[in-house]
Amino acid sequence: MSDRGTLPVLAHAPYQVADERPGLSGLRPAELAVWVASSGEAAYRARQVGDFLWRRHAADASEMRTVPGALRAALEETFRVDTLVETSVRPADRGLTEKALHQLVDGRLIESVLMRYPGRPGRRERATVCISSQAGCAVGCPFCATGELGFERDLDAAEIVDQVRFWARRLAAAGRHVTNVVFMGMGEPLLNLDAVVAAAGALVDPSRFGLGARHVTISTSGVIPGIERLTALHPPWTLAVSLHAARPALRDVLVPLNRRYPVGAVVESASAYAAATGRRVSYEYVMIDALNDTSADAAAVAGLLRGRQAHVNLIPMNPVAHTPWRPSRPQRIAAFAAELHAAGIPVTVRRSRGDEIGAACGQLAAERAEAPAPAAVRLRRERLERAGAAALAVGRG
Repeated sequence: MSDRGTLPVLAHAPYQVADERPGLSGLRPAELAVWVASSGEAAYRARQVGDFLWRRHAADASEMRTVPGALRAALEETFRVDTLVETSVRPADRGLTEKALHQLVDGRLIESVLMRYPGRPGRRERATVCISSQAGCAVGCPFCATGELGFERDLDAAEIVDQVRFWARRLAAAGRHVTNVVFMGMGEPLLNLDAVVAAAGALVDPSRFGLGARHVTISTSGVIPGIERLTALHPPWTLAVSLHAARPALRDVLVPLNRRYPVGAVVESASAYAAATGRRVSYEYVMIDALNDTSADAAAVAGLLRGRQAHVNLIPMNPVAHTPWRPSRPQRIAAFAAELHAAGIPVTVRRSRGDEIGAACGQLAAERAEAPAPAAVRLRRERLERAGAAALAVGRG
């Protein structure tokens, strides 16, 4: 594991490693207890191993020094104590933001981000970790660098949880701890819902990671069947919807999944989640200059969300090399926020974090991928310009 170094150069296609050992953090306590008993060890050894895994965030069985050597050897033979093979970290914002590029056992790359928020009067210090649920993404939002990578595979629960354990280990060295986790990294969480629910369950389980359930947020670009399945579970987690446009024609361009799950139906489904759980829904809105940031767009958002348990986060777009768009100007973002506030919609303007380290989702992984030919980049930018212009021509409101 390195702090600022570079990862090994990867082939264009990820190599395959014959290591089918499951991740240890993917086991429930009862499953770990059964395995320990089958190894001929006393029951308390399972609690001991769990303590090293979840309280001390061990990355290797050799760190479990009070566990008998034979049991440590059996653990290494049967499980991967840490599913992250190699990690490189880039700091930014004078150390308040750090982004990690993790390499998995099959060579695929995923990203996670730590964002520190210093305490201030009336608000405690926070350390929020943003994690990935898939390697790549199939949704293909054009302002997102992950969309350039395409979809590679789902992550399993251990691979998701171990991103949080990585940052917990790093924070513990400074006497700090993770306070919030958001599933807003690479991938569409609700297209990998079983693993995401298992991972979130491990994070909030008092006998495992022990994070407060209300400090977990799961995002989606609008996968209605996934929202409905999540609603049926009545979890205490916050649901975040990647909105980015309220007008269907424009959202078709910015969130291609809108063609399958229209924005109005997505909001209805999200509102049912809020009613079932008592948790208001967070709507994420990336601000793009002259595309989705006008007064008419603000009015459309207000009309869509008025009277619902909703909160809007306005986020300046992180520039992405293969798109023709730029982030909205600060004055325009402030005016947009004021218009939503005047309409009775709770709104927060988020500051962009870590621009200099490629903090936008997928940018570090994209750096390691083969760069597309200049002609392909030009054609993509031209296509997006035409699609954006056509969406604007449909008319606003």
